[in-house]
Amino acid sequence: MLSYSPFVDNIFRLIYDIYKIYNVGGEWMTTQMIIRIDPEVKVKLSRLARMEGKTTSQMVRELIEDYTKERDIGTYIDDLWGRIGGKLRSKGVRQRDIDKAIREVRKTRG
Repeated sequence: MLSYSPFVDNIFRLIYDIYKIYNVGGEWMTTQMIIRIDPEVKVKLSRLARMEGKTTSQMVRELIEDYTKERDIGTYIDDLWGRIGGKLRSKGVRQRDIDKAIREVRKTRG
Protein backbone atom coordinates (compact mmCIF):
# COMPACT_ATOMS: atom_id res chain seq x y z
CA MET A 1 0.00 0.00 0.00
CA LEU A 2 1.31 3.43 -0.95
CA SER A 3 2.05 5.51 2.11
CA TYR A 4 2.81 9.17 2.57
CA SER A 5 3.61 11.02 5.75
CA PRO A 6 1.41 10.15 8.74
CA PHE A 7 -0.27 13.56 8.41
CA VAL A 8 -1.20 13.01 4.76
CA ASP A 9 -2.32 9.43 5.51
CA ASN A 10 -4.61 10.79 8.24
CA ILE A 11 -6.04 13.38 5.86
CA PHE A 12 -6.74 10.65 3.29
CA ARG A 13 -8.43 8.53 5.98
CA LEU A 14 -10.53 11.50 7.10
CA ILE A 15 -11.62 12.25 3.54
CA TYR A 16 -12.51 8.59 3.02
CA ASP A 17 -14.47 8.48 6.31
CA ILE A 18 -16.43 11.57 5.26
CA TYR A 19 -17.09 9.94 1.88
CA LYS A 20 -18.40 6.80 3.62
CA ILE A 21 -20.70 8.85 5.84
CA TYR A 22 -22.37 10.55 2.90
CA ASN A 23 -22.20 7.66 0.44
CA VAL A 24 -23.78 4.68 2.15
CA GLY A 25 -24.26 1.52 0.11
CA GLY A 26 -23.33 3.31 -3.10
CA GLU A 27 -26.10 5.86 -2.71
CA TRP A 28 -25.62 9.45 -1.69
CA MET A 29 -27.47 10.61 1.39
CA THR A 30 -29.45 13.52 -0.03
CA THR A 31 -32.45 13.75 2.27
CA GLN A 32 -32.35 15.15 5.77
CA MET A 33 -34.66 14.36 8.63
CA ILE A 34 -34.87 16.56 11.69
CA ILE A 35 -36.05 14.94 14.91
CA ARG A 36 -36.52 16.13 18.45
CA ILE A 37 -34.94 13.96 21.09
CA ASP A 38 -34.56 14.09 24.84
CA PRO A 39 -31.11 15.54 25.69
CA GLU A 40 -30.27 12.61 27.95
CA VAL A 41 -31.08 10.09 25.21
CA LYS A 42 -28.96 12.09 22.75
CA VAL A 43 -25.97 11.97 25.10
CA LYS A 44 -26.37 8.21 25.54
CA LEU A 45 -26.71 7.67 21.78
CA SER A 46 -23.63 9.81 21.11
CA ARG A 47 -21.64 7.83 23.66
CA LEU A 48 -22.72 4.50 22.18
CA ALA A 49 -21.97 5.73 18.66
CA ARG A 50 -18.46 6.79 19.65
CA MET A 51 -17.89 3.38 21.29
CA GLU A 52 -18.81 1.72 17.99
CA GLY A 53 -16.77 4.16 15.93
CA LYS A 54 -19.85 5.60 14.25
CA THR A 55 -21.59 8.94 14.03
CA THR A 56 -24.99 9.48 15.61
CA SER A 57 -26.38 9.88 12.10
CA GLN A 58 -25.05 6.45 11.16
CA MET A 59 -26.61 4.96 14.28
CA VAL A 60 -30.00 6.58 13.58
CA ARG A 61 -29.90 5.47 9.93
CA GLU A 62 -29.16 1.88 10.99
CA LEU A 63 -31.91 1.91 13.62
CA ILE A 64 -34.48 3.26 11.16
CA GLU A 65 -33.37 0.81 8.47
CA ASP A 66 -33.63 -2.14 10.89
CA TYR A 67 -37.03 -0.94 12.13
CA THR A 68 -38.47 -0.67 8.63
CA LYS A 69 -37.01 -4.03 7.58
CA GLU A 70 -38.55 -5.76 10.60
CA ARG A 71 -41.98 -4.36 9.84
CA ASP A 72 -41.96 -4.64 6.04
CA ILE A 73 -44.02 -7.74 5.21
CA GLY A 74 -42.53 -7.95 1.71
CA THR A 75 -39.01 -8.14 3.08
CA TYR A 76 -40.13 -10.71 5.65
CA ILE A 77 -41.69 -12.91 2.96
CA ASP A 78 -38.65 -12.57 0.69
CA ASP A 79 -36.42 -13.59 3.59
CA LEU A 80 -38.71 -16.52 4.40
CA TRP A 81 -38.65 -17.76 0.80
CA GLY A 82 -34.86 -17.37 0.79
CA ARG A 83 -34.53 -19.51 3.91
CA ILE A 84 -36.96 -22.15 2.61
CA GLY A 85 -35.14 -22.24 -0.73
CA GLY A 86 -31.79 -22.60 1.03
CA LYS A 87 -33.04 -25.52 3.10
CA LEU A 88 -34.51 -27.24 0.04
CA ARG A 89 -31.29 -26.76 -1.94
CA SER A 90 -29.22 -28.15 0.93
CA LYS A 91 -31.40 -31.28 0.83
CA GLY A 92 -30.87 -31.66 -2.92
CA VAL A 93 -34.38 -30.62 -3.94
CA ARG A 94 -34.47 -29.20 -7.46
CA GLN A 95 -36.96 -26.92 -9.21
CA ARG A 96 -38.46 -29.79 -11.18
CA ASP A 97 -39.08 -31.68 -7.90
CA ILE A 98 -41.03 -28.70 -6.60
CA ASP A 99 -42.97 -28.35 -9.87
CA LYS A 100 -43.87 -32.06 -9.72
CA ALA A 101 -45.06 -31.78 -6.10
CA ILE A 102 -47.23 -28.78 -6.99
CA ARG A 103 -48.81 -30.62 -9.92
CA GLU A 104 -49.57 -33.64 -7.72
CA VAL A 105 -51.21 -31.53 -5.01
CA ARG A 106 -53.28 -29.66 -7.59
CA LYS A 107 -54.48 -32.98 -9.08
CA THR A 108 -55.72 -34.19 -5.69
CA ARG A 109 -57.62 -30.97 -5.09
CA GLY A 110 -59.33 -31.23 -8.42
